[in-house]
Amino acid sequence: MQQPFSFVDHLILNLDRAVTTLWGQPAGTGRANPADSVNSEPLSKAEQKHNAGLMRVNHAGEVAAQALYQGQALTARLPEVRAAMEHAALEENDHLIWCDQRLQSLHSHRSILNPLWYIGSFTIGAIAGKAGDNWSLGFVGETERQVTRHLDQHLNTLAGPDNATRAVLEQMKIDEIEHGEQAMAAGGSVLPAPVRQLMRLTSKIMTRSSYWV
Repeated sequence: MQQPFSFVDHLILNLDRAVTTLWGQPAGTGRANPADSVNSEPLSKAEQKHNAGLMRVNHAGEVAAQALYQGQALTARLPEVRAAMEHAALEENDHLIWCDQRLQSLHSHRSILNPLWYIGSFTIGAIAGKAGDNWSLGFVGETERQVTRHLDQHLNTLAGPDNATRAVLEQMKIDEIEHGEQAMAAGGSVLPAPVRQLMRLTSKIMTRSSYWV
């Protein structure tokens, strides 16, 4: 009979995932990049720079999402909650891959601040997991709601005829809404207002800095 993973096993696994998330090629579900199925017209340098900034923000957000899910999976109490976190993280890896590929197509780069976002988000996720599975799931639900709002803003401010970037953002939005709804349906608790406000403030700092660096 296979022995269950210990805390140390999960810690080692998450260290490997951290390295892969930040500097390697993470494993996704194998879904095709939505950008591959559409055609985009050439962009001006200004449009390309702006859209690259948006995608750098989204890539940084996906790094943070990976860290959040991994931290929660490490400390989740119920095996089914841990499994749900790990499945969601796998789907979020698709977003990470798509954003990175789109950044390359726009001749740009990942945010150099990604390790900072990863460490902070992993810590928050681990604490949320320790607080209890209902709070952990509620944290996911609130995070996905805020990410969806950011994606709406990016879709509204996307520059030029960039159908490839738009296709990626639209599919990401569909997935984020689904992840948030699943978390709340699984028993997520609504977070206190001060926590939600702090999350919005932290997100604003991340988005404004990652757009440029």
